[in-house]
Amino acid sequence: MIATPVDDFLSHLAVERRMSGHTIDAYRRDLEALAQWAGAGNIELQAVQPEQLRAFVAAEHRRGLSPKSLQRRLSACRSFYGWLLRHGRIPANPAAGIRAPKAPRKLPQVLDPDEAKVLVEVPTDVPLGLRDRALLELFYSSGLRLSELCTLHWASIDIDDGLVTVVGKGSKQRSVPLGSHARRALAEWRASTGAAADAPVFPGRGGGPISPRAVQYRLRLLAQRQGLFKRVHPHLLRHSFASHVLESSGDLRGVQELLGHADIATTQIYTHLDYQHLAKVYDAAHPRARRKS
Repeated sequence: MIATPVDDFLSHLAVERRMSGHTIDAYRRDLEALAQWAGAGNIELQAVQPEQLRAFVAAEHRRGLSPKSLQRRLSACRSFYGWLLRHGRIPANPAAGIRAPKAPRKLPQVLDPDEAKVLVEVPTDVPLGLRDRALLELFYSSGLRLSELCTLHWASIDIDDGLVTVVGKGSKQRSVPLGSHARRALAEWRASTGAAADAPVFPGRGGGPISPRAVQYRLRLLAQRQGLFKRVHPHLLRHSFASHVLESSGDLRGVQELLGHADIATTQIYTHLDYQHLAKVYDAAHPRARRKS
């Protein structure tokens, strides 16, 4: 079977860019949608012009795709044609000057510090209590992604120095501090299991790393037991970690490093959360901001 330009591009993403399978599948779906649309109009994929790409985006919009989905679809096209251009297969990138409709910016929900404290302080004298406390403290202390926590081994945790080393998106390694509560919880959890350095920190039923789905389910259950009625999920703890650190420090670059964001623009959403907090403080404290009841 002859490889298509799309196949070559996806292979480049997997081998050279080392993108995750989930990301590559998203690129594949977006480019297959473009190829199907182009094929219906007898348009060669490598000969697509800017006005034709605009027509594709408009057709997808009429089909009901949200602005966020259109942005992702156009981003995939932009990357694909940029790759073709760099390899001399096309004279210009037809997606270069095209912009998708703006999606309304949705701020992530966060726990306030009191809610976070209630959540992580689960009882340890119950089955899986030590594990659950260590898992929650690590999530909130270090702002790890779900995939980073699930694949963590004891060799990557230095409890004495208070550091955890993880491999994040794009296979980029970073070290993140551990708070005192997380260090204590992890030490107690390891002592109770006697786990070796090469063992998963949070093993699943078969002894391998715990599955993401099991962690998601457990967090929902623990939140209910602790009396929290927000939809608690792993990324909520990451959002809460970032928001609380930024709120206390004001150091956006530092938060970017802690989260492992390649682009600071990704981290900037937490400044909006911080401004929301400041606005609430202002409204509650400033005498000219208070409204008469």
